[in-house]
Amino acid sequence: MAPVRDLLLCLTALLLLVNCNAKTVTYDFNVTWVTANPDGLHPRKVVGINGQWPLPVIEVDKGDRLVVNMYNGLGDKSTSIHWHGMFQNGTNNMDGASMVTQCPVPPGASMTYNFTVEQNGTYWYHCHTDACYPDGYRQALIVRDEGAYFRDLYDEELTITMSDWYHELIEDIPFIRVENPTGAEPVPDSFLFNDTLGSRIPVEAGKTYLMRLINIGAFVAQYFYIEDHSFRIVEIDGVYVDAQETDMLYISVAQRYSILVTMKNSTDRNYPIVTVADSVLLDAIPPSLQLNQTNWLEYNSSADHPQAAMKVDVASDLVPYDDMHLIPHDRMELLPDPDMTIEVDVIMDNLANGAGYAFFNNISYTRPKVPTLYSVLTAGDLATTPQVYGEYTNPFILPHNSVVEVILNNRDTGSHPFHLHGHNVQLVSRTPSYGTHFYDFADGDPVPYNAVDNPPSRFPRFPARRDTFVAPPQGSVVIRFVADNPGVWLFHCHIDWHLSQGLAMSLIEAPQQIQERMSLTDTEISNCKAAGMGYEGNAAGNVDDLLDLSGQNEQPAWLPAGFTARGIVALVFSCVSAVLGMGFIAVYGLSGIQSRNGEVAGPQDEDSRDTM
Repeated sequence: MAPVRDLLLCLTALLLLVNCNAKTVTYDFNVTWVTANPDGLHPRKVVGINGQWPLPVIEVDKGDRLVVNMYNGLGDKSTSIHWHGMFQNGTNNMDGASMVTQCPVPPGASMTYNFTVEQNGTYWYHCHTDACYPDGYRQALIVRDEGAYFRDLYDEELTITMSDWYHELIEDIPFIRVENPTGAEPVPDSFLFNDTLGSRIPVEAGKTYLMRLINIGAFVAQYFYIEDHSFRIVEIDGVYVDAQETDMLYISVAQRYSILVTMKNSTDRNYPIVTVADSVLLDAIPPSLQLNQTNWLEYNSSADHPQAAMKVDVASDLVPYDDMHLIPHDRMELLPDPDMTIEVDVIMDNLANGAGYAFFNNISYTRPKVPTLYSVLTAGDLATTPQVYGEYTNPFILPHNSVVEVILNNRDTGSHPFHLHGHNVQLVSRTPSYGTHFYDFADGDPVPYNAVDNPPSRFPRFPARRDTFVAPPQGSVVIRFVADNPGVWLFHCHIDWHLSQGLAMSLIEAPQQIQERMSLTDTEISNCKAAGMGYEGNAAGNVDDLLDLSGQNEQPAWLPAGFTARGIVALVFSCVSAVLGMGFIAVYGLSGIQSRNGEVAGPQDEDSRDTM
């Protein structure tokens, strides 16, 4: 028994040591509007913190408690903070997704986000209320880990963000409307690198740097490479992977990579860091929009800073590393056959108002009148009944500790980066792959997942894991995860335009365990009241009959059979042409007819028309 006792004493001492090293990191955020001009082309109003923009990078160590006291000083907008990639195990109410896990925080109100960070790696934080984070409310969240297997392989760290940028407030950019029946996403005005252009990153010859790369944009994926340098991938979305060498990455919005880059021993020149927007995602490319950006590894501030020589003319011809080939360093094996399978089709279509919407299985996510988590907490024995959460939140109930498989068939001609809150997922199948094959199915008919052609026996033994993955155009992705984190977790496309169109669904995971572990707080209730929103009952706000969804928020009705997006466009422009035509006729008629001698014959001069 002595060896066992000694082992227990050692483990206890180790835990005490870890707890002693852990600390509480506190930030006070006063969220207000400020003015910024990051691309030098157009000053605009952006969301700042404590009067500053760019926002502060949050840095903690694994095991720390993070406390952020947020006051909404915007005056005209509600807000929240989502801690992207944080599992929030046991703190689902800290996830920050408005009308999913909390009411939005109205102007003049506050909310304290308080949770322990038990993860490691590269994350970010952003607003998750309406379409607010593209207005500047987003920044990096770094969780350092002295126990990382690659910790002794680098000398210094660098954090790099990339994003698309709009010159107008998102609310002022028309999108879901009858004049845009195809749902063409607004094209960004520029692309930023560390919230600016033309960055020079000082480096020292011979050193190795850990670069944390984060796409904090709202729409466009970007290719990333460094001229004349290769690098090693060691982390994706907070998951350590066996080091894999490459010279190019494809980073969708919300994805993160950590790479090790060893500098050359010479300081004769500086080297372009190149980011290239995935132009295939854009319906139109204005001549003024620069798709490729050059920033620099600056070995020598006195040397030239050359512009990058583009590798190809078309971004889709670039061949990045395929993240499906990465192997988690912890060697977590493929999860067993699923206990529950969810198969969903991604569809982009029009509804009766003529505008374009996005759907999972014909349901366009429409927010409930009560945050879904609060419905769980006030539903009693009916918490396991999907109907409580509304027809248009696309709810799925996940049994506790079940293995869940999601088969996602993308029937759209565009790619979609999907994010699951509260988990990372195993990437067990994707068709087609990255690189030159990524857009193979963009033309022709969709190719849904087929278990005969791609059976589970072909799934990788150690699948890559991450919290944001890309579904190829008209292809498929299969993911697996364990429902071991009781909570309400949103699964959605991270292209913010598509989320606003409804491309999301609700995963209500272990609702009975949620009720056992959580309860509503006075602050949460007061914020709901201040925002004029309900905090109990079903998705319709009904507290008397939880199965009565009368008055729930609904998606617009479907178009009558026979109408298509092309038909709507034709109808709209036909109507416009007809109105303009009638207008010209009226103006021409009222202006009278000019005779040969220059006199004007008015409408009353009937005899003059008869003699011509």
